[in-house]
Amino acid sequence: MTRVLRAGRKAPQSGQARSAVVFLHGYGANGADLMGLADPLAEHLPDTLFVAPDAPESIPGMPSGLQWFPIPWIDGSSEEEAERGLMAAAADLDAFLDALMVDEDLLPEQVVLFGFSQGSMMALHVAPRREDEVAGIVAFSGRLLRPDLLADEAVSRPPVLLVHGDADDVVPVQSLPEAAEALQQAGWKDVYAHVMEGTGHGIAPDGLSVALAFMRDKLGL
Repeated sequence: MTRVLRAGRKAPQSGQARSAVVFLHGYGANGADLMGLADPLAEHLPDTLFVAPDAPESIPGMPSGLQWFPIPWIDGSSEEEAERGLMAAAADLDAFLDALMVDEDLLPEQVVLFGFSQGSMMALHVAPRREDEVAGIVAFSGRLLRPDLLADEAVSRPPVLLVHGDADDVVPVQSLPEAAEALQQAGWKDVYAHVMEGTGHGIAPDGLSVALAFMRDKLGL
């Protein structure tokens, strides 16, 4: 049984949702962490609904922090626990996306997944395994999980934008070219990349501008 993900939301400025951006937060944060991005994006995406679900699991010893799945090198969990957590969270996110599209009367090609760090890992894992292709994936400061299985498990290949800071000391910037190469080897045609110079584990203005242009293009705006 899947877990229901609680989500914050910002209604479209126009009052009518013709697209949606789903923010997927990083390890130790929550949905509200990325919702602040909705304000600068909304004026350029007036018909877009912004939603930010909370990850389903609390982190032991971190009462206010949430995780999509355990990370062994951070919390000492086992690889098996991390794998089980990933599979469970993927099912939760799939169910959340299905319900969102039904409730808002949106098609998959009207939805963008926008992830940061562990949220990017979720977006890059879940979207390709969904039968109906979403408009695109924006992946900040993350990495591609299980790249060796991607070619066999992918059933859709949505456009992907990979963005990373070259001074990231949490997830190395090398994760960007590794993900790009794995995606292309698995049959992706639309893979874009942007490196934020002098940026650590975060989202810089230049990266957000590139993400906005990508989303407007893929949503047909």
